[in-house]
Amino acid sequence: MLYYKTFFKNEDTDWVVFVHGAGGSSSIWFKQLRAYKKEFNVLMVDLRGHGKSKGMLQKYYEEEYSFKMASQDIINVLDEIGIKKAHFVGVSLGTIIIRTIGEMQPDRVQSLVMSGAIMRLNIRSRFLVWLGHLFKKVVPFIWLYKLFAWIIMPRQRHSESRNLFIREAKKLYKKEFLKWFNMTHEVNPLLKYFREKELKIRTLYIMGSEDHLFLPPVKNVVKEHTKSVLEVVEKCGHVVNVEKPEVFNRISINFLKSDNLASSTF
Repeated sequence: MLYYKTFFKNEDTDWVVFVHGAGGSSSIWFKQLRAYKKEFNVLMVDLRGHGKSKGMLQKYYEEEYSFKMASQDIINVLDEIGIKKAHFVGVSLGTIIIRTIGEMQPDRVQSLVMSGAIMRLNIRSRFLVWLGHLFKKVVPFIWLYKLFAWIIMPRQRHSESRNLFIREAKKLYKKEFLKWFNMTHEVNPLLKYFREKELKIRTLYIMGSEDHLFLPPVKNVVKEHTKSVLEVVEKCGHVVNVEKPEVFNRISINFLKSDNLASSTF
């Protein structure tokens, strides 16, 4: 079972589940916790091999990872706690996981908040993945992670989120990193399916205006998906919840508490 922590308000309050990205942990949501605890019951999880779920590595050492497996891990936690339905908030690779949960058990998903969403790998992204697979067994994995972090979050004002992810990634075992990295083989077909099939679930995308790799595909998706809305946060990179936490909290909490799907730019 994944490590998880709950913050319970009362039985009549909606649940919100936070899902971090690869190399991170639930600690990346520290700037959200205070605001969200006032409005919701909160569940935070550490994905297998990350944070305090590191012990799962031993139990599943020989298994190949998949997004479906990572999603099922979270569903198992929901079952353990007795959460029948929840809102899901994900960042970066975590957005692929919460979208997969929406495919697997749509009746348990009230809405989705996708921050720094990955909806397509462009030529530069695919080249980085190819480069990673070429050198993953001969180069220290943290070098690859740092390279990816600098390319995805290149500006000085991205440094806090970039350094946070690198710091968390250093806690991973090399074999664990490789298991997660190998999941990139299934990314493109999965993302193509996500773009072509819209879930009947309200979805908010919160993207930084400087998220140069991943913002353009999200803009295209929102044009086609009637249940989706995009909020673009100016002067912000890939990890909006860390770089602009007050804006992120306001936009996302208002969305979760409202049926308003109007798109705007902040």
